[in-house]
Amino acid sequence: MLDLALLPGDYAICRLPAGSTLPAGLAEAGVSGRGGSEVISVTWTPEEVSILCPAERVPEGATVETPWRCLRVAGPVQLALTGVLASIVSPLADARVNIFAFSTYDTDYLLVPAVRLNEAMAALSAAGHRVTT
Repeated sequence: MLDLALLPGDYAICRLPAGSTLPAGLAEAGVSGRGGSEVISVTWTPEEVSILCPAERVPEGATVETPWRCLRVAGPVQLALTGVLASIVSPLADARVNIFAFSTYDTDYLLVPAVRLNEAMAALSAAGHRVTT
């Protein structure tokens, strides 16, 4: 059983062209707004720059998928642990809820479409996880 926290507000999954720089103001977003509760993830690859951010911070010119809701696994989670994401993703897959997952050094995050949030929370609860809002 895992403890998960539903973060406030809607999130966006964004894509910028390969080689794009970090959009102005995005790095400061995590320390403002909702009392520091915002999560932002930026991943550069040779093919793209992916950004996960609060919906109101979508970079100009980005391809955007929104709205999503973000769940955080209570951490820190030991890097040596196995099956953490699988224990969350499996019940959501069984409930046919699509996800976007990413990890940090301390923990794992999972996004679900906002329109499927109730189904996702029910599936996670039925699997024995606790979700706090």
